[in-house]
Amino acid sequence: MVPEPTPHPASPDPWGVVLALAVLGAWGGHLAWLLAGPALPWASPLPWLHVVLQMWLSTGLFITGHDAMHGTVSRDRRVNAAVGRVACFLFAGLSYRRLGVNHRAHHEDPTGEHDPDFSTRTQAFWPWFGTFMVRYTTWPQLMVMALKFNALLWLGVPQARILAFWVLPSLLATVQLFYFGTYQPHRRPDTPRMAPHHARSLSRNHPWALLSCFFFGYHWEHHASPGTPWWRLWRVKDARR
Repeated sequence: MVPEPTPHPASPDPWGVVLALAVLGAWGGHLAWLLAGPALPWASPLPWLHVVLQMWLSTGLFITGHDAMHGTVSRDRRVNAAVGRVACFLFAGLSYRRLGVNHRAHHEDPTGEHDPDFSTRTQAFWPWFGTFMVRYTTWPQLMVMALKFNALLWLGVPQARILAFWVLPSLLATVQLFYFGTYQPHRRPDTPRMAPHHARSLSRNHPWALLSCFFFGYHWEHHASPGTPWWRLWRVKDARR
């Protein structure tokens, strides 16, 4: 059983499973088309637009796993955990249980000495990102990703396509999630508006909040109401105003 990182609503939104499956399906369907579909002209913007779309869907994949950690995907704990495990595994071979433990520690002590996401050594973006990746990357995860890569090669997918449409969007999504979900919200110095969660938030702009990181940039609101799923954070933002 994965420990709940924060209190979750007694009755999660019934749209939770529907939207989770929609994100999973869009991510998988678009990736399958990119890997096995027609050749795309690299001299045109089209393939790069697909890379950006796949990056955004990969971000949504992780956000789905994150919401499962908060118990907001399904009323049924087994369904909730199953969706979370699948989303985290597909995103980067991540351990749902390990992420749940670390995420609970983050919510209990944001930017404190027991926060696994925070860097007390540096606030510079890339060194902090490097520290973050070292903390979260494991040998089993690397083995899973290597097996996935080789399985795609065995199925006949050209290596260039795997790198361009699977590896690159996943890496870009990792940077995107770190920037909007860790660095930008929690970097120091703290300001009075960050209290009591040591978290800042994007300015109110719902379309940009969705496109940038599935509303995860409304991060003060997420810490204030961790039982609110990503598709309802805009309401918490409006209520705060």
